[in-house]
Amino acid sequence: MVANRNKAIILMMVLLPLIGTVATACGNGPDEGESSQTLTIYSGRSETLVDPVIQLFGQTTGIKVKVNYASTPQLAATLLEEGGNTPADIFFAQDPGGLGAVVEMLSTLPDSILDRVPDWARSPTGQWVGISGRARTVVYNTERLTEADLPDDIFDFIDPKWKGRIGWAPGNASFQTMVTAMRALWGEDKTLRWLEGIQANDPNVYPKNTPQVAAVAAGEIDVGFVNHYYLFRFLAEEGESFPARNYHPRAGGPGATIMVAGAGILEASKNKEPAEKFLEFLLSTVGQQYFAAQTFEYPLVEGINTPLVLVPLSEINQPNIPMKDMTDLRATQDLLRKAGVIP
Repeated sequence: MVANRNKAIILMMVLLPLIGTVATACGNGPDEGESSQTLTIYSGRSETLVDPVIQLFGQTTGIKVKVNYASTPQLAATLLEEGGNTPADIFFAQDPGGLGAVVEMLSTLPDSILDRVPDWARSPTGQWVGISGRARTVVYNTERLTEADLPDDIFDFIDPKWKGRIGWAPGNASFQTMVTAMRALWGEDKTLRWLEGIQANDPNVYPKNTPQVAAVAAGEIDVGFVNHYYLFRFLAEEGESFPARNYHPRAGGPGATIMVAGAGILEASKNKEPAEKFLEFLLSTVGQQYFAAQTFEYPLVEGINTPLVLVPLSEINQPNIPMKDMTDLRATQDLLRKAGVIP
């Protein structure tokens, strides 16, 4: 927490020229009575990723913020259990599947918020809005492989030549979102063939993305299926000599899926005005610049500067998947169990 607070202070200094404008756009600043308001956020995004920008929102507006951090599936289950008695005002989820699980508990957002992002990056029925974009990618060891050695399509990793060389995190929400994309694009049968084919190749199983990237660089595995931004954190800390890079499959398909982390306001919330201000802040220049510069995610609002290390979205052969097809997490988990990938 101390490191996050220090990061928030640094961010405040770096983004100070923009903050006055954003505070005005979000309503009143902390001098006009906002400190009496409290906002409760259920965050399926990790504390290390989003705590600094949440703190920055509180410092900018004077609104007190309480955050409950857990995994997106855990928080979705909690919300369903709490129902109309939930203390949450905001559900900030890692992926559309988590938001889709509780969509009936979310209120319809105003067009002034929804219209800040492209149609593909928001709820088709208006109950949640994308905050940042995250590309699925294949991270590979550069001492053993070049991009030319990698298959055009992620499906071809079922080839036996990849036996013992693959890492994955089948319990991770982002991985399960990619499998949801597979179901939408390939259908159930082909997706099951992929899952069973990778399983037959004896993949190393990891709890999440970060250890996969580390394992690739250490030569423990040759490739891993991850989100794009984890590599850039290693590069920022260890330099260009870090022996791993991302590959966006040439043929596109589910291995090149662009996911969104998104947020919605609970219908039961008694603090809808500050909740809307929070979403406005995340979609402001300050909020979007934070995600681009600090977490290496893709901003969803136009006009935001992005680091040179980010491959432009226009250069990724991303599949066109309706957002409504990305929310059926339960059927994805059922298929993973059928394949014997998760318990």
